[in-house]
Parts: sequence; structure tokens; C-alpha cells
Amino acid sequence: MPRPDPWRWGRLLAGSAVLALLAGCGLGDLPVGSTGSTDLPSLASPSTSPSTSPSSVAGFSPGPSAAPTPSPQATPVSYVVKAGDSLVNLGHRFKTTGRSIAYWNRKAYPSLDPDKPSYNPNHLEIGWRLTIYPGIIDNDGNGSPDASARPPPPVAPSIPPASGPPANGSGLLVSAGPPGGNDVALTFNLDAAGSGADIVGWLAGRGVHATIFVTGKLAGPDPATGQVLQFIRSRPDLFSLGNATNDGAALGSMSAAQVSAELTTAETALTAAGGPTSKPFFRPPFGTETPTIVAAAASAGFGYTVLWSVDTNDQTSSAVGGPTAQDIVTRVLSRATGGSIVLLHMGGEHTLEALPGIVDGLDQAGLAPVTLAEMFGR
Repeated sequence: MPRPDPWRWGRLLAGSAVLALLAGCGLGDLPVGSTGSTDLPSLASPSTSPSTSPSSVAGFSPGPSAAPTPSPQATPVSYVVKAGDSLVNLGHRFKTTGRSIAYWNRKAYPSLDPDKPSYNPNHLEIGWRLTIYPGIIDNDGNGSPDASARPPPPVAPSIPPASGPPANGSGLLVSAGPPGGNDVALTFNLDAAGSGADIVGWLAGRGVHATIFVTGKLAGPDPATGQVLQFIRSRPDLFSLGNATNDGAALGSMSAAQVSAELTTAETALTAAGGPTSKPFFRPPFGTETPTIVAAAASAGFGYTVLWSVDTNDQTSSAVGGPTAQDIVTRVLSRATGGSIVLLHMGGEHTLEALPGIVDGLDQAGLAPVTLAEMFGR
């Protein structure tokens, strides 16, 4: 009779322990392939537990069978669009980004494809069923979680309806958005050649939403302005474009026809240089506004004449008494509340330096940067 082999039993016990360990880590039943079509074939995020299931999110059901099928760590929910929803707010709610949601649903809804000119992140229809991966961020649509991306700060779940331009076409003069929420509109004037590209790049890198008012005369001859306009057009989920007239001159002494011509000439130049339309937002140079100016702008398609509620004075050099970067940060954070419209300048001496403090401070205060299109539901 052969003697028992103690090493054999030891090998069997060790093998059983390894299998148990793999099963406990969720690796005991690895997928071997997928036949479905998906924009997100394999996501894994440390912020999402393997045990998370759609039923753990109140009010939501698992995505349909046609939805992407990533790894077990990225469990989708299926969300039905309701009145008042936007990609921005859904991104905040599910700890992701609106651009990620757009990529995940572009096959079902082509207008949500960030890689196409028809991309319209501000358009959702009631009843659309969106597949969303909570806690996952994929802003470049490559099917893998972004390593360093973080969700934008939370926004209010519901914002009072914003006022719209009067039905009679007379236009609406605004210096702030609807109160009661936590949206803050960071707006930048671009009226100096050679400026803007560095600030737009920083905003995009941080996922910060902003509106940029551009002077039409810079659109053609200034390469930096052209780069800014093309960047704005490529990222409508982050940026809105506004009209700062063609010449940047004060409008107070102009006729209604002259004001209208300033805006239409600028609009033509901005779109010809690669930018999107600047309608419906117009900012009068130096903040000069009269009923004639507001009505003339509205007749040209610019229903919102936009001023501001927080002036940073960042366009003034510190050499002549202008603010330092810390002064700009302090001014914004001490005055901004839900609905504030902040005035900044692309050519400001310390504007770029001040932006990290502004954005981080707003985040800590529970305030979220939005575009004017988002603030006013346009």
C-alpha cells in the first residue's frame, strides 16, 4: 500500500486557498468576451464598489440590454429624463460629468455626440432614457476612466425658472441670474489681441464652465482669438460665446441701426473665424446700456443684454492701483452668491493667477460655475 504524499495534500489546500481568494476579489468569473457595441467597453473605478447595483440607487432601474457592458465595477443606471434636467445637473447628481454622459449615450441620441458639429449638450428631451455610470468620468470618450478627473462641485437640484426676453421683442437687461440656487456665471471679456488661450486652456483642464464675450474685430487678424473661438466651439459643454460688439466702442451715442450693425458685423466675424453663434448674449462695452441699446440688440437676435453683479477690476494693472491676484480672489468670494454674474478679462494682468483661488473658493462655498446658457436655460 503506497504511503500518503503530504506534499500532494499541501498543494491541494494551497490551490483551494488561491481559488477562494480570487473569488473573494471578484476575479473568479472573469468575462471572456462581449459581442455588444459600446462606447465604454471596460471601465473600472476605485470609487465604485464591485457590489454596487442599480437597485442601490433609489428610483432607478438597471440599464437596458443595449447599454454598454463594462466590467462589474462600473454598474450603470438607466435614467429617464424629466422636465428641467440638463447634462450639467445630471453630471453633478451622479458624480460624473455631462460630457461623459453624452459619450455614453451618443449612439442612441446622435445630438449628444461630442465629436460631431451637431453636438448640443443643452438639449435633452423628456422621456429620453440615459445610461449613466455613477462615479465614473470619461471626458475624452476613450472607454477608460480619466485618471485625474474630478466631478465638478454640486449644484442645486432645482433652480427657479430664469426670466426670458419679453414676448414683444424689447429684450432683457440682466446683471444676475435667478436667486436661490448655487450657480455662479464666470464671464470673461476678450477685447485685447494675443490673450485668452492660456485662460481657456486652464478652464478646460479643470472642467470649469464659463462664458466668453469676444470683440468681432479681433476674430480675423488675431491668431490667439481664433484659437479661443475654435476651442469654444469644440467644447459647448463648457463654454458659451457672447457678443462684445465689433469695435468695442461705447454705444451710448449710436442709433438703433448702428447698434444692430455692430452686433451683426461681430457675429459674422466670430462665426467666420470658427466660433459658434454668439446669440442670444450681448455685453455692451463699458456697461453702457439704454432702452434703445437693449431693444436694438434684441432686434438683431440678442435677447439678453448682460451686465454683471461682481466686478473684479482685473483689467487694471497693479502698477496703477489695480488688484493683485489675491485681491481678485477675495473680491469674488466675498461678493458671489447664487445667481451672481462675475466680470473678468482675458487680458487681465493677474486673472489667470487668480483663477485657482476663485474656483476652489466657490467649490468650498458650495457654489458652481456655469455658463450663461445654463444659468438662463438657453
